[in-house]
Amino acid sequence: MKTSDTKILIPLLLVVFCFSAEVFAQLDLPRGSQMAKVSQRIGITDITIVYSRPSVNDREIWGQLVPYGMNNLGFGTAAESPWRAGANENTIFKASDAIKVEGKDLPAGKYGLHMVINEDETATIIFSKNHGAWGSYFYDPAEDVLRVDVTTKEISHVEQLRYEFNEVDGTSGVASLNWERKQIPFKIEVDVTDIVLADIRQKLQDTPGFSRQSWEQAANFALNNEGDLNEAMGWVDAAIAGQFFSQKTYNNLSIKAQILAKQGKATEAETVMEEALPLGTVFQVHGYGRQLIAQGQTDKALEIFQWNAKNHKGTWPVHYGLARGYSAKGDHKSTLKHLKIALQNAPAQANRDRVQANIEKAEKGEGIN
Repeated sequence: MKTSDTKILIPLLLVVFCFSAEVFAQLDLPRGSQMAKVSQRIGITDITIVYSRPSVNDREIWGQLVPYGMNNLGFGTAAESPWRAGANENTIFKASDAIKVEGKDLPAGKYGLHMVINEDETATIIFSKNHGAWGSYFYDPAEDVLRVDVTTKEISHVEQLRYEFNEVDGTSGVASLNWERKQIPFKIEVDVTDIVLADIRQKLQDTPGFSRQSWEQAANFALNNEGDLNEAMGWVDAAIAGQFFSQKTYNNLSIKAQILAKQGKATEAETVMEEALPLGTVFQVHGYGRQLIAQGQTDKALEIFQWNAKNHKGTWPVHYGLARGYSAKGDHKSTLKHLKIALQNAPAQANRDRVQANIEKAEKGEGIN
C-alpha cells in the first residue's frame, strides 16, 4: 500500500469507529429527568403511566419550555407536534382492558401519551398507537386512537413533574399530570362488572374451574354486581353438585337462596336457607340474622337468632344476636337481659367494649342495630 493511501485510510477508519461507538453505545447512566412509573388497579384492570420527570429549575414552563398549541420541533418527521407530556422518550400509557377516558372508549393496549396545552386553561390529551418513538418528534395525527379535551387546574408548586391517580373508587379514577402550578386531569372509567364476568367465564374453563370455591365466588360476584342471575344460578349449582365435586355448604346454599330471593322466589329461598342453617357456624347464622334485620325482616331475624341460641347454646355471640333481634322488635327489656349475658361470655375486651356501649344505649331506650 502506498504511503499516501495509508494517510487517507487511517482518518477514515477513525471516523467510522467513532460513529459506530456513538450509534451503538448503550450505557445505562443517570439522567437529569429521572424515569418513573405509576400504576392503579380499578376492579381488575391495571392502568400504568411510564414517564420521565423534568424539574422546573426556575424556568418558565407553560408557553415557554412547553409551548402552547402544536409546534414544529425542528427535528423528526412531524410538521406539527404536541408536547410529549414528560421528558425524553414517549410518555407511555397502558391499560390492560378497554376503558373510557372522559367518557370516550379507549381499547386495551399501550399508547404514546401526548398533550396539547392551550393558553385558555384547557388541554387536549392524545393517545397514539405509536408508543415507541422518541418524544413527539415523529408524531403523526393519523396514528391517534383517541383525543379528549380537558380543563386544567391551578395547584401548589410541584418542582418535579409527577403523574398520580386521584379520586379512585370501585369503577373509576382521575389520572393527572402535575407540574409547576398546573394540573392536567383526565377521568378514567372501567366497566368492572363486564370485565370481571368475562374473566370469570374464561378462568372457569381453566384450572380455577376445578375448585368448588371458584364457582361459589363466581356466583356471588354475579349476584352482588348486577350479573345475569340465571348464569349465577348455574355457577352455584355447579358448586353444589358439580361433575368434579359435590358438596353442599352453608356458603353455597346461602348464595343460592339469595339468588332465588332476587329472582322473586321467596318461598324457594326460605326452603334452601332452612337446609343451610345446620351447616353453618354460629357466626354464619348470626350474620344471616343481621342481614334479615337490615332487610326489615325483624320477625324472621328474631327466629333465626333464637334458632342459633338453641343449636349453639351458651356460645358467643348467640346472646348478642338475641339482643339485636329483640332490639329490632322494640323490646328493650329483653334486649338488656341478653346484652348482660353477652357481656359475661364475650371472648375479648373489644367485644366487651362493644356490648357495654350497647347496654348504655339500651338503658336509654335506644336501638342497638
